[in-house]
Amino acid sequence: MSKDTATNTTLLRAISLLEEVATAEYSISAADLDKRLDIPKPTIHRLLKQLEEQQLITRDLDGRHLLPGQRLHRMAMGTLANESVKAPRRLLLERLAKETGETCNLTLLDGHELLYYDRVETNWPVRIQLAPGSRLPLHCTSSGKLFLALMPPHRRRALLSSLTLEAHTPYTLTSSSALEEHLVQIARDRLSTDNEEFIQGMVAIAVPIYDQVGHMQATLAIHAPRLRHSIESLLEWAPLMRQIASELEETL
Repeated sequence: MSKDTATNTTLLRAISLLEEVATAEYSISAADLDKRLDIPKPTIHRLLKQLEEQQLITRDLDGRHLLPGQRLHRMAMGTLANESVKAPRRLLLERLAKETGETCNLTLLDGHELLYYDRVETNWPVRIQLAPGSRLPLHCTSSGKLFLALMPPHRRRALLSSLTLEAHTPYTLTSSSALEEHLVQIARDRLSTDNEEFIQGMVAIAVPIYDQVGHMQATLAIHAPRLRHSIESLLEWAPLMRQIASELEETL
């Protein structure tokens, strides 16, 4: 085998490993990769070590399972922020914001936090000032709870065991058992709410955005002051939100 051929083979194998880790519905192990890919086991371990050293992948809480690393996150975020990719998504967010008259946002799951990825602000004077890139807790936000509810149970248990369920308002669920019970309903409805749980006086709802193979990849959410909306009135926008979320799947 020539040097160029060997280099190409190594590169393609590394890309295959990255693709499996990045697109997996939940964290996977080296053993899982060995079953899925036609790559020798020693090569898998060698490449994974190199990818981890370059922060392209990282270890899950148990130390065995693999997740996208910070560098891969930055690459993905940079791609999504590219103007040619961003324009169609912004048009959809602006359409929803115009229809509802409230702030609309997209969020991603980043480790144990919720990442505000993109948003279109309302023109109302009363609103939350959260810039793209802001990080929020999972247990008391509509989008965060949706991610928790729709992830595999073992991943959710590991996350909840590592989280501090801080009381941000008197309405925040700070008991793991109460939160788990609430997440069952969210998983059934595939819709989540924040009833003044993160910021007192603010309410929100969120619906999932899926990728091409049906894995949840992001959320679409609307939030508003309690003085303008109740949870019930926000829920009237759920059908439109699901429609927009379906269209957003093509842009992410």
